[in-house]
Amino acid sequence: MKTKLLIIVLAFLTSGLLQAQTVVGKYAGEFLSFGIGGRALGMGSAQVAAVNDVTAGYWNPAGLAKVNYPQFSLMHEEHFGSLVNFNYAGVVIPYGRDMSFAVSAIRLSVDGIPDTRNALIDKTTGQVIYDINNPNARLDPDKVTEFSNTDYAFYFSFAQRRTENFSWGANVKVIHRNIAEVNALGIGFDVGAVYSPVEKLLLGANLMDVTTTFVAWSTGRNELITPTMRLGAAYRVNFFGGVFTPEMDVDLRFENRRFASTFNLGPVSFDLKTGLEFNYKNIFAIRGGFNDIKQFTIGAGIKLPKLNIDYSFARMSGSEFERLPDTHRISIILTLEEPRFARKAGDSN
Repeated sequence: MKTKLLIIVLAFLTSGLLQAQTVVGKYAGEFLSFGIGGRALGMGSAQVAAVNDVTAGYWNPAGLAKVNYPQFSLMHEEHFGSLVNFNYAGVVIPYGRDMSFAVSAIRLSVDGIPDTRNALIDKTTGQVIYDINNPNARLDPDKVTEFSNTDYAFYFSFAQRRTENFSWGANVKVIHRNIAEVNALGIGFDVGAVYSPVEKLLLGANLMDVTTTFVAWSTGRNELITPTMRLGAAYRVNFFGGVFTPEMDVDLRFENRRFASTFNLGPVSFDLKTGLEFNYKNIFAIRGGFNDIKQFTIGAGIKLPKLNIDYSFARMSGSEFERLPDTHRISIILTLEEPRFARKAGDSN
């Protein structure tokens, strides 16, 4: 209940603040940072260098160049006792010898928020009033309605493998947001790369909102989402018949978050994420990690014919009374792993 009341208050505060002009939105793009995919989330969201499937459209578009068959992915999760619903879907199509195209969609929604703006009445006359300090004011439950706070993001991705050791990729990102009758539209761009300087070592970088994403609200308020640099390193080691992959990522933000980050240097904040995975002969995998919001994560995955099923569990550090509820996530990836769908050799130009 406390969480729901907090979100209601935040929603109304945001609605009220929408009367301003162009500002740098300190957390304007926060809904894009939830993360996707059971594999990545089981590894503490450390994925920028190691990602090699359809979810790379979100984590690092350069990783899409490693996909050799068409893939489809879905994920649904709920936070805070079903209060916040998060959905993801993605598809990637390899093209020619070295390119890939992908589309990804994210929806984050808080539904059924009580709307009391027109529910305050004068108990004597029964007319709607807006002065809460009026001695005759009372709340009429029959006039309480509901609204939703829903955010959408669509990623249109391209990736190319330039050499055996280097790939690059880019996203065009379209954002649509709404709070009750107020809505916004934005567009942004991401650029990523993956490089392997030596065998088994992977280095990844994803510069998100590279040109500063502009979000225009219907009220006249405009928000700017500042760039975020994601850097990661992963190393693959053959281990007991499988592959052991530890990874560490860091997100560099320029929003002056200070204490709302792992550590900061003035206005630049650093959020660390660590993860590891043991994949046994590409049949099953176990994972663990620690993410940037101080959650310990574990996960597992199993590969069936053409289908990957991945599960992750996250728990906030701290005592039972201090931490948020645990989070469970399940995602699936369908791979059309047949010769007729395989990446075709062709002219890279």
